[in-house]
Formats: sequence, C-alpha cells, structure tokens
Amino acid sequence: MSSSAPRTATAWGFLLPALVLVGLSVLIPAAMALVMSVSQAGLDVSEPLRFVGLANVRRLLADPMFFRVTGTTFLYLVGVVPPIVLGALALAVLVNRQLPGIHWFRGAFYTPVLVSIVVAAIAFRWIYAENGLVNGWLSALLPGSFQPIAFLTSPLLALPSVMLVTLWKGLGYYMVIFLAGLQGISPDLYEAAALDGSEGLRKHFDITLPLLRPYITLVAVISAIAATKVFEEVYLMTQGGPADSTRTLVYYVYDQAFSELEISYACTIGLALFLIVLLLSLVRYLFAGDRALT
Repeated sequence: MSSSAPRTATAWGFLLPALVLVGLSVLIPAAMALVMSVSQAGLDVSEPLRFVGLANVRRLLADPMFFRVTGTTFLYLVGVVPPIVLGALALAVLVNRQLPGIHWFRGAFYTPVLVSIVVAAIAFRWIYAENGLVNGWLSALLPGSFQPIAFLTSPLLALPSVMLVTLWKGLGYYMVIFLAGLQGISPDLYEAAALDGSEGLRKHFDITLPLLRPYITLVAVISAIAATKVFEEVYLMTQGGPADSTRTLVYYVYDQAFSELEISYACTIGLALFLIVLLLSLVRYLFAGDRALT
C-alpha cells in the first residue's frame, strides 16, 4: 500500500460528514427538482409522478408572469448591485485610516450585517408605514401640507423601498471584503504615485481601483447573485405586492409551490433561476481570470 494512502483515507474521513450534508441538503434535492420539472406531481404525495417531458418548460416560456417577475428581479439587481459596490468601496476607503477609534466606526458600519433580516424587515416596515418614523418626521417638517407617503403600498415606491433594506444590510459585509483588499496594497505605491503628482481622489483611480479589480468583480458577482435570490425582504414587507410590483423569481417559486401547489412548475422555475445564478457565477471566472482571489 502506498505511504500516502493513510493520509488520503484520513482526508476523505474528514470530508465525509460535509459531503453527506451537501448530498442530503443540495445534491439530492436538486436531482429531485430536475426529475419533478419533467413530471407532473399530484396533490397526493403518495401518487407516482407522471412524466410530461418538456410541458413545464413550454408553459414557462408562455407564462407572462414569469417574464414579468424576471424583469422585476433584473430591476432589483440593477438597483442594488451598483450602489452596493460603490458604497461599500467608499466605506472601506473611509475606514482604512490609522485614526484613533477607527475600529469603532468599522464596527458601526458592520453592525447591520449582524441584524436578523426578519428584524430588519419588520423594523423597516414600521419605518415606512404611513404613521411610521419617516412620515412622522416629514409631517413635523411640513406641518399642514404634508400627505403621508405610501412607501410599501405604491407600485412605484415599493420596490425601491425594499431595495434599501438590502443595501442597508449588505454594505457592511462587502465593506469588509474591500477593506481586506485595501490593506493588502503597499503604502509605498501611494508614496511613489504622490511623487508623480497622483494625490487625493486621483490616487484611487491610479492605484486603488486597478489593484482592487478582483475584489470589485467578486463583490459585484456575489451581490448580484444575492439580489437575484432575494426573498425574505419581499415576503416580510410586501408579499409580492402591490400589484405584483415586488414579486421576484424566488417569491414566484414560493408562490407556485406553496400557494398554488404547482410543485412541478415551481421546480421548473427554480431550474431557470439556477441557470441565471450559474451564468452570474461564470462571470466571476470569465472577468477575473488569473487575477482571481486566492
């Protein structure tokens, strides 16, 4: 027996519990979803699945609601990802300073990440209410002429209002990623750039942004995937309303599976979502290339 065989067996022994958990929680459900997407499941779980081929796919391609929620999800992605990337990068540059008490500011910016999304959604739902905090402040500033703003009941304002919760929750997390990248940049580079006249904001365009390109790609892709899979904020704050203006792909999967009991069709929508997330994941490797984080 090779001398490396015991070490290989030990390594697989440590990996086995994780592989079992991944198999039970990810691989097996994914395989079942694939099978159900080409089958028709009845309300009685004891009934055998009936093979229907690509019928669910044809239904998906003819479903106007699917394309509507896909568009809403894309709007959510566009409305969340650029502010998260720019905002987190700005915060990271701000706290990447050797100042007294700077760690307190880093902790304060990171605190929203520690707050449960359930607590955050409920809190923002109260803040957005017609008799809530924001409308109360505006009413005090504009007495007599102010009409309460329907943040969560207006089709135009509901989606941006939910986006703000995602931004508030995510900025601190992505700030830490950028901060790790900034602290890996040698101060000598900034000193050399200063000798060439690159100071102030210009040094960030000359030094910071080029060296942080892998981190920017990573944050953009991770935040895009998270925005594509958004569910908790929508479920807790708007239930997909008003007038389906905040219904996203993941919420549509939930609605079809647990409200309409269309399990097979929900699995088909889930597979379409998987392909979208897979495409976003491939972007990470295509654009990062050899500059990928190690």
